[in-house]
Amino acid sequence: MSSLETKELEFARQVRRALDENAASIPSATVDRLAAARRAALARKKPETVSAPVFVPAFAGAGMAAGMPPVELPQRRRSPLRRFALAWPLAALVISLVGIAYWEDQQRTAELADIDAAMLSDDLPLNAYLDHGFNAYLSRAH
Repeated sequence: MSSLETKELEFARQVRRALDENAASIPSATVDRLAAARRAALARKKPETVSAPVFVPAFAGAGMAAGMPPVELPQRRRSPLRRFALAWPLAALVISLVGIAYWEDQQRTAELADIDAAMLSDDLPLNAYLDHGFNAYLSRAH
């Protein structure tokens, strides 16, 4: 707190103390008029607006765009077990993607090996497969 705020608070305390001490000496007619004025002021008071909950972005730096001060969260230390619990889904995803890529490569290699075996076991020479007319004959034959 600044010294100005401290002085204002001290002044407010002194005023409140003086009002509390002298409240008993106020005449009853004045007390009645003050009570009536208070009731009239409360009757004229506008109803308070009901505020709806406001969405506050929780993304890093999102409040900075709206001119809001940055919110500093307390730092908590995480145990190694909790860190592992947060990291294992990412590790499982990477391992599964590597496994899928390896399996697809094995399937492609097996298909190519089957094609090579069929070509090598056939009676036709390899040059026959390079002839465009032979490819047309094969497509019409099937």
